[in-house]
Amino acid sequence: MPVMAAGPDESTLSLYGVSAADPAQELVDRSGADEADLAQIDRIMAAMGRLRTVERAIAEASQAYMGLKETDMRALHYLLIAENQGITVTAGDLARHLQITTASITKLLDRLERDGHVVRHRHPSDRRALTLTVTPQTRRSAMATVGRQHASRYGAAVRLTPEEREVVIRYLSETADDLAATLEEAATVHSTSSDSATHRRGRRS
Repeated sequence: MPVMAAGPDESTLSLYGVSAADPAQELVDRSGADEADLAQIDRIMAAMGRLRTVERAIAEASQAYMGLKETDMRALHYLLIAENQGITVTAGDLARHLQITTASITKLLDRLERDGHVVRHRHPSDRRALTLTVTPQTRRSAMATVGRQHASRYGAAVRLTPEEREVVIRYLSETADDLAATLEEAATVHSTSSDSATHRRGRRS
């Protein structure tokens, strides 16, 4: 895995800088922000960008090490967390978490079971259902790779003061809310565009 720089360099700052991405202020009105504010915001954006880059590199390395696809890794992560909390997971539970169909979850579980990653068990109270557990060998591999890498986030958090953590929590939560809102807006625009296209085709026919 490539060694990442200690912090965002000038090229990264430029790549994620709001002025570079939106020079005409079509997306963000920056009239009320001074140069110092904008420079600091650019540093936040660059740090977030670098974090995403590192996370992608970690995910790709972990998938390659375990020989799994992204959805497989997500499935195993969910099952491991559930087991750690004593929660029983069925195929239906996993399908809902991954947001995939019954047919897709069957194929995924067939593949994971064939390769020795999961085991299906009879549900203790529902004869129609099967529960899922991760094999000990896969648990050890996951803990040595993804688990250890995720645990490394603890160090940065523990070095913050309680007040600083609250600021980080607020920023990440509000960023997630704002991003989720753009997804809803995009879905509305897509739906409106699709309806208009259907209406136009109807008129032509």
